[in-house]
Amino acid sequence: MKRLAALTALALLTGLSPVAARACPPPPDLSQQSARLLEALRIAPDEAAARRLSDEMWRIWTTAPDARAQEMLDRGMERREAYDFAAALAAFDELVAYCPDYAEGYNQRAFVNFLRGEYALAVEDLEKALELRPEHFAARAGLALSLMELGRIEAGQAALREALALNPWLPERAMLISRPGEDI
Repeated sequence: MKRLAALTALALLTGLSPVAARACPPPPDLSQQSARLLEALRIAPDEAAARRLSDEMWRIWTTAPDARAQEMLDRGMERREAYDFAAALAAFDELVAYCPDYAEGYNQRAFVNFLRGEYALAVEDLEKALELRPEHFAARAGLALSLMELGRIEAGQAALREALALNPWLPERAMLISRPGEDI
């Protein structure tokens, strides 16, 4: 309670609203868990095993830095699943504004924009998500699909190859165009 009062006083002195004074904590460092899962994905014996490992990665990615951010993420994903894209975008915009260092806010907003056919907007957010979490193979696959939808086939194929280097079991692997002499 004292902390909130102090933050409110600081906010008033600096001209910020008390809501703006509350900052999103940094995302938790889950790099060791991610590295272990990525290595297991690379050597997964079959698609079922890879799916279980991918699900674990999604649990990491969709664990927000705090309860407030988690509520925004969950609300946005729920609205997206209901095809209420305007409400989903509003939730993800709020999440990105509150937690600009949390990659999943950008990734989820990109997914909504992809579904809306706004591929250039999706690419912007996916690039930001990948800047924050380079190992996010789903964001990389989303980037590949978005680029290809924009007619940037070569760049999309390069992004797809990068995604498959992280997770060779991605369903998007069926979209890979083989190069001369390449065995896929």
